[in-house]
Amino acid sequence: MHIQLSDHFTYQKLLRFTMPSILMMIFTSIYSVVDGIFVSNFVGKTPFAALNFIFPFIMLFGAVGFMLGTGGSALVAKTMGEGKMERANRLFSLFTYTAIGSGIVIAIVGILLLRPAASFLGAEGAMLEYCVRYGRILMAVMPAFMLQTMFQTFFVTAEKPELGFKITVGAGIANMVLDWFLIVVVPLGLEGAALATALSQVAGGVIPLCYFARPNSSLLRLTATRFDGRALLLACTNGVSELVSNISMSLVGLLFNVQLMACAGENGVAAYGIIMYVDFIFLATFIGFSMGSAPVVSYHYGAGNTDELKSLLRKSVEVLAIAAVSMFAAAELLAKPLALIFASYDPELLQMTIRGFRIYAVSFFFVGFAIYGSAFFTALNNGIVSAIISFLRTLVFEVAAVLTLPLIFGLDGIWFAIVLARGLSIVVTLFFLVKKQPEYQY
Repeated sequence: MHIQLSDHFTYQKLLRFTMPSILMMIFTSIYSVVDGIFVSNFVGKTPFAALNFIFPFIMLFGAVGFMLGTGGSALVAKTMGEGKMERANRLFSLFTYTAIGSGIVIAIVGILLLRPAASFLGAEGAMLEYCVRYGRILMAVMPAFMLQTMFQTFFVTAEKPELGFKITVGAGIANMVLDWFLIVVVPLGLEGAALATALSQVAGGVIPLCYFARPNSSLLRLTATRFDGRALLLACTNGVSELVSNISMSLVGLLFNVQLMACAGENGVAAYGIIMYVDFIFLATFIGFSMGSAPVVSYHYGAGNTDELKSLLRKSVEVLAIAAVSMFAAAELLAKPLALIFASYDPELLQMTIRGFRIYAVSFFFVGFAIYGSAFFTALNNGIVSAIISFLRTLVFEVAAVLTLPLIFGLDGIWFAIVLARGLSIVVTLFFLVKKQPEYQY
């Protein structure tokens, strides 16, 4: 059964429509984890720490793709809801071409800044060299990575979430196979892991580009367009929450690494890296659901269907509540088995990771609602509120917590910092949902 954005969404239909996005994000997180498993077990602890140390810096630059994808798709879906399909395709094309151009500029700047940035943040000696060698390869394919992240959202808007999932799975399998071949068989060490990721990102960006450039059965296609500064500004303003969120997460990740280097050395950075890998797998459900449902919200907002907006919000909150409880329980049960995958060779690192993750897991009660709240306001084309929620959750609360709690609780304070920050973000999300209800009537 083909599900359209204009449909009335029951629980079953909502889950069916968002499931490809959920599975896509879970699979993306899993094949990112595979990188870490191969590097940790076949290359060494220092290269593994270097990978996790420099990765937030790379994601800092890639955040523009998330902004254009979420902000642009919300504007395109709203335009489709208004019945303006030709303009929707022109806007889609404008955002795609902008991503390519800005990606090239960002790649050049990122490569130039890589070594001084890693050195400034505290990497030195062998760890600094590993950071540079890994980072340069990924920065070189930044345009493809930005397209990959952008198209993940636009496939949903084009009513082709299953196709987006299939392409992501294909790119992910390629990454995992190349990890094995370039790290274990050849072997190229950390550069092999970087090449495997880079090649999969190229596939994940170029294949959708070719699909949308040709006649296809989706709602969107790349066409001739013209520069529209107002539309680009609206998309960037609307998607600024995702830009802020990704930049904030990258900056906070860098800060966490600095704090962990001071508290526990390379073991602390490695433990945090392991927890982040597992965290992303769990968060993928919330992110995927929010990504998959956002174009539906944008469409019905553009069409003026307030009853459907109310139904979508109520159903989404109930789904997220069930997911939150399930994820906390799973995290507590699986803390040791998951840590063993990465750190079985080092008892001290293993115990540090298990304890950290069990504290960290409490945050799963809160984070899904904040992620959805931010995405919900982005879908309503209110980028300012969305950005405030993201900014407070991913930067202000986390920075304040990670700078203060370690003074009281030591290393445990770093793990408690995430729990406190995500708990406070729920309060902010509820405040804006109540405050903006009269305006949007959801």
